[in-house]
Amino acid sequence: MLQNQNHQQLMTDLKELVDKTRSQVAAQVNSAMVVLYWEIGKRIKEDVLDNKRAEYGKEVIVQISQRLTLEFGNSFSEKNIRKMMQFASVFSDFNIVASAMRQLS
Repeated sequence: MLQNQNHQQLMTDLKELVDKTRSQVAAQVNSAMVVLYWEIGKRIKEDVLDNKRAEYGKEVIVQISQRLTLEFGNSFSEKNIRKMMQFASVFSDFNIVASAMRQLS
């Protein structure tokens, strides 16, 4: 019976360890994705559109979206690319983004 209790405790401890590690990995991935999306929005806004709302910008965003979606999946739809750009516009200073991520973790 003692051995059975030890086995149960071991299994409980191992499950907790797996759950804790999964949560830590998920938090790290989420933080990395926030940085990625911010950087994509910033680069498009600054490099492609030169911080202007040029008419050609619409086509450029469509092309970027199509190429990224083809290679990396639906996370890079035109709608999401525009949200990334908006995110980078609203939070133009990366220190604000980094501070918010620390609070969310």
